[in-house]
Amino acid sequence: MTAARNLAPTPAAAASHSPGYGRLLNWIARRDFSQPMIDLNDKTVLVTGGTGSFGNAFIRQVCEQFKPRRLIVFSRDELKQFEMAQVFPQERYPFMRFFIGDVRSRDRLEMAMRDVDYVVHAAAMKQVPIAEYNPLECVHTNILGAENIVHAALSRNVKRVLALSTDKAANPVNLYGATKLASDKIFVAANHLAGAEGTRFSVVRYGNVIGSRGSVVPMFQKMMAEGAADLPITDPRMTRFWITLSQGVNLVLSSMAMMRGGEIYVPKIGSLKMTELAATMAPGMTQRVIGIRPGEKLHEVMIPEDVARQTVELHDRYAILPSWGSLRAEYVAEGAREVDDGFCYSSDRNPDALDARGLQSLLTDAFA
Repeated sequence: MTAARNLAPTPAAAASHSPGYGRLLNWIARRDFSQPMIDLNDKTVLVTGGTGSFGNAFIRQVCEQFKPRRLIVFSRDELKQFEMAQVFPQERYPFMRFFIGDVRSRDRLEMAMRDVDYVVHAAAMKQVPIAEYNPLECVHTNILGAENIVHAALSRNVKRVLALSTDKAANPVNLYGATKLASDKIFVAANHLAGAEGTRFSVVRYGNVIGSRGSVVPMFQKMMAEGAADLPITDPRMTRFWITLSQGVNLVLSSMAMMRGGEIYVPKIGSLKMTELAATMAPGMTQRVIGIRPGEKLHEVMIPEDVARQTVELHDRYAILPSWGSLRAEYVAEGAREVDDGFCYSSDRNPDALDARGLQSLLTDAFA
């Protein structure tokens, strides 16, 4: 845990709740979540789902900033691992390891986690429509896979495990969100199994990643490049949270430094209407309303009102703390602020709404 001066909300963050917060929009878009940064020098780190969008960005940043003892990419796609190994060749990155495996296999995870210090769990089935059509596959990967991660980490005495979650896990209306909520609960409760000195488990939860595979931004770019006459919008009222890959990686690294076990960290990030996203990317282009797809929400929630009593505000993020133990008192004693009763962090009521300038800043960072 960091000192009190690093935990307390900054004056700028507090000001974002006032009517004059518009001046802060560009600052909001540029929050980098880089402090406090964990030291991964001479440490062994394993990333599940390491060949995905987040995994690639995480591996790249760790290689640039640290000299780990080993950096293990754990995934089930041999072609993606082969391609990634060309980007991170052994002669330049001798600490890189590529480990074929599936989070559905506890034995394989236990083998991969030998002498591992830190685990970042990014592997998941993420596509909402595919999960709706293949529910058992989603359950096996997202829920049973989380259980396997916990057991393997405990058996190998891993120091810290940080799991990636999603805004769809809060008040879920689709199977993907429901499985990630179950996964979050599994990782928080795993701290009971570890004992006082055992593995620590925590979670980071954030919204849509600009530029990631499956994101609407690359889809819009592709349609524009192909000469589409209009851009599809599911509902003109729809809002979403947005974060860049670099922000997401920093959030994971800093949360891993802060975590004591049981926290769900939620970054303070911008949100906006999907119509505004389309208008910023393609000014003047026609927008065509196609209707909400099965399993979609109009607005995303990252902190439901019902867990406000467990939530504290830090300078650049919130922390949903477990109802057990003394974590809440410890965070408050070190400068965190308790949120008001009835607090709800949703994309339509987010005080950190992005304007066109703030969105353009995010897009620039995402595709730099």
